[in-house]
Amino acid sequence: MANSIRISLSKRQLSLLSDGKVVRTYPVGVGKIATRTPTGTFTIVNKAPNPGRRPGGPRTVYGDFWMGLSRKGYGIHGTNNEASIGKYVSHGCIRMHNKDVLDLSKRVDIGTKVQIVP
Repeated sequence: MANSIRISLSKRQLSLLSDGKVVRTYPVGVGKIATRTPTGTFTIVNKAPNPGRRPGGPRTVYGDFWMGLSRKGYGIHGTNNEASIGKYVSHGCIRMHNKDVLDLSKRVDIGTKVQIVP
């Protein structure tokens, strides 16, 4: 079973696909006009729980989990501002509810294809 991710910027929705069929969808926040999310095909190159968070410290702007993309500086991550989900608000990254990014992170591996479409 080969998983992949498709992100629709206009729908502000991330879809997890298994062998080309949608198995889950999640709402996301994406880049604002001045800092648009790039379109194209990328891969997940790294995964890190609690990026930049010290034990007992507050969540960073990256929330509870980070999955870096092959486009340097961009990733799929949680957020410390859950109200931003579903909006054009980021500096180009894909923001998810923390519970959703944790769920997704368990379902995809490093090397998973990520297609971002307008």
